[in-house]
Amino acid sequence: MRMTRRGLLLGAGAVVATGALAGCNNGIGSNGASQIEARVDATQDYLFNQFPGTRDLASRASGVLYMPLMTEVGAGFGGAFGRGALRIQGVTVDYYSAAKGSFGLQIGAQQYAHALFFMSPEALENFRRSSGWAAGADIRYASPEEGASIGKQTTELDEVIAMVFGQQGLIAGASLAGIKYTRIIP
Repeated sequence: MRMTRRGLLLGAGAVVATGALAGCNNGIGSNGASQIEARVDATQDYLFNQFPGTRDLASRASGVLYMPLMTEVGAGFGGAFGRGALRIQGVTVDYYSAAKGSFGLQIGAQQYAHALFFMSPEALENFRRSSGWAAGADIRYASPEEGASIGKQTTELDEVIAMVFGQQGLIAGASLAGIKYTRIIP
């Protein structure tokens, strides 16, 4: 079998991305549910304390999916992975993983957290019944700046509200486009 430069670069990029994701301690091979719960508790506390409007938003939501630590790396090809919990009325009902793949002009790594607020019972049911729910065009993004003042009027028409926060790293921006959520048993 003849190795080309393109094949070598693609293989090296895959190895780098895989190694970086595995080395970021984001739940792979971890203590399972107890570690996810601790991270979700800390993320929820941070969100409510830093962006007080999110406490009211969560109380009006049918459910909230907290993803406390998403790790994203990219070198041409990229990927992201994280694990979190779905809470209904403040109680964890399911655990989820989130995975994302990408290709394009990108290099670097970052970590971030996000929360999905399901604002109607139908949106929550749609999410829970799917075998793998992909973030799509039906999501409204709220910026952390809005988190302090997000009001009832701005959320009555939105089925799912996503808030990305706590970004750290060397990739500019964080998006949930193309992320697939899958129920897991930790």
